[in-house]
This record gives sequence, structure tokens and C-alpha cells, in this order.
Amino acid sequence: MTGEMMLFTGNANPGLAKRICQRLGQPLAESMVGRFSDGEIRVEIGANVRGRDVFLVQSTCAPASDNLMELLIMAEACRRSSAGRITAVMPYFGYARQDRKVQPRAPITAKLVAKLIETAGVDRVLTMDLHAGQIQGFFDVPVDNLYAEPTLYQYVRDNLVTGNPSDTVIVSPDAGGVERARSYAGRLGAGLAIIDKRRSAPNEADVLHIIGDVKDKAAIVIDDMIDTAGTLSKGGAALKEAGARKIMAVATHAVLSGPAITRIQESVFDRVIVTDTIPLSDAARNRSEKIEVLTVAPTFAEAIRAIHFNDSISRLFLPLQEEG
Repeated sequence: MTGEMMLFTGNANPGLAKRICQRLGQPLAESMVGRFSDGEIRVEIGANVRGRDVFLVQSTCAPASDNLMELLIMAEACRRSSAGRITAVMPYFGYARQDRKVQPRAPITAKLVAKLIETAGVDRVLTMDLHAGQIQGFFDVPVDNLYAEPTLYQYVRDNLVTGNPSDTVIVSPDAGGVERARSYAGRLGAGLAIIDKRRSAPNEADVLHIIGDVKDKAAIVIDDMIDTAGTLSKGGAALKEAGARKIMAVATHAVLSGPAITRIQESVFDRVIVTDTIPLSDAARNRSEKIEVLTVAPTFAEAIRAIHFNDSISRLFLPLQEEG
């Protein structure tokens, strides 16, 4: 174990950081993360971190570059102040979708971000539902990729599946998400369907058809994130056309950029369930009563506690592993 545990937060998601601290029975350590008059990021660590086990809670959500720089500068400040160990707690890992070359002269930005985080002095990374699992290999420091599935699954089981589970179908929004959807379907005893789509451009996709029986069933779309909600709303419309009687969506990361809130509000979805890895603004809450937010603070608090005491966190993955 490395020194006393201390948690700091930037401006990306202070609400989640406070909820994690409440679960840990730990105060949020004093720091100031602001701006100089020219817009440069200003960081002052207000507590002694020498020899301490430091956890920096900071999602790199929008504005992604600003929040990433805040994390890097906080890590640099703690490293220069002789922190014993620095763990970057990144509930949402920005730039994760830029994980491979899609064109001849395109960057692999997720790899660059990993190297920046390491260079800033971070010893370990704790994140959730990485968009691409191979990003863990971009780091030369340990990376723990937690799953929101236990939290989301419990909510789906207790609130969205009513009556006979066979009257519910879990829907993958694309071929890449089939494993995730199959895990939910298997444990719930529900059916499985896939939305066959072709992506014509970033944030744009055309739904081709639905693979599986959704007629007269409650359809629950399971995804890792909702960005502009264009693909989601088209998928919902296709499910409605295929005869689904009720349509819901469940996702970990509520990116909700551009027209996402309007699209969700105007869509056929009855409910959209997300987590607080990314904060949902008051404006977003007020514009759509369809969106519900679950907290993943207990999962992160348990992982932080385990890391601090050098315990295994594999138990946090057991609900996923049981599906084999």
C-alpha cells in the first residue's frame, strides 16, 4: 500500500468524484483547476501529496482537449510534488474511437493520448467500457477497464423486463456489440436481435434491416455510448417498423453531442438509460424527460479501494465472466 489515499478532481465530472468520495467515506482533496487570463489551464494542488496514493478523477469528455489537458497538468503537478503513486480515474476515455488507421494518412490518436498520460507521470489508469478494448495495449502502465454492465443489468432486470422474459428482446445496434447484447439476453432469458447497418460517414449510419424477431416484444437496445443519437433514432424507427411494441435504450456513456437530445426526445424510444461517466447537463435533463441516469460511483469506489490496498479487482468482472 502506498501512503494515504487522496482523491482530486478536475472540472470534467466533479459530481461523480464527490459521489465516489461519499462511497469511500473520503473527503475530496483540495485543489484549484481554473484558467489564466489568456485561457491557459492553471492548476494548484492544495494538499500535501508527498508519498500519498493519489487518484485523479477526470473524464475526458467534451470539451475533450481541455479536460485531457487538465488531467495531464494535475498529474504533472502531483508527480513534481512527490506523490507516491498516481492513478488516472477516467470514467470516460475520450479519443477512444480513434483507435486505428481508417485512412492512409490518419493518426491513431488514442495511442497518442495514452503516451501523453504516461509522460505526465500517471502510474495506472482506471476507466470504464472502453470503446475499443485494444486501447489497454496502448499503455505501458496497468489499465483496469471496468464494466457498467452489472449496474445497468440490475436496472434492466428490475425495471425494464416485465412479465415473461421471452416477451423481451435485447438488441445489438451493430455486429460489434453482439457479445454485449448476448450477455444481457442470456442472463435475462430474453431474445436477441441485431440491427444490420452500414456506416456512410462518422456519426451517420443507414439501418438496413433487423435480424431477429421483435414483433410484439419489448425491445431494449444495448450500446456502449450515445453520441449524436442519429444511429440510435434510426434503429428505433426500424424496430418500430418491425413491430416492436415498446422500445428502450441502455448505454454507458452519454456523449449526447449536437442534436442528440432533440433526436432522443423526438424518437420512438420510451426510455433511454445512461450512466454518469459523463455529466448530463441541467439543460439536457430539462429538454428530455426520457433520459434516466444511473450512477457508477459504487463500482469506481470499490475499484479505487482495491487498488489502494493492493487487492484484486477481478470480482468486479465476475458478473461478466459468469456468462463465459
